[in-house]
Amino acid sequence: MENLETKLLMTFSTNFGKKVSLFVTDPRQDLTEAEIKSAMDIIVEKNIFAPGGEDLKTPVEAKLVQTETTEYDLVVA
Repeated sequence: MENLETKLLMTFSTNFGKKVSLFVTDPRQDLTEAEIKSAMDIIVEKNIFAPGGEDLKTPVEAKLVQTETTEYDLVVA
């Protein structure tokens, strides 16, 4: 059985210059670049996340990632 999973990957830089990525699983199919940029700006503005104690400073990039998984039922007798 094959499964195709889609995630929105949003990457930010922190106040110490590190890159941090956040995933959103199964984003809307009609999501626009403007909506993604707006959401990333709000995340930074509201200081919602502080990974490792570092504040997110700037949105860097966003992309949709699709992963195809094939599962095998391996029955060992």
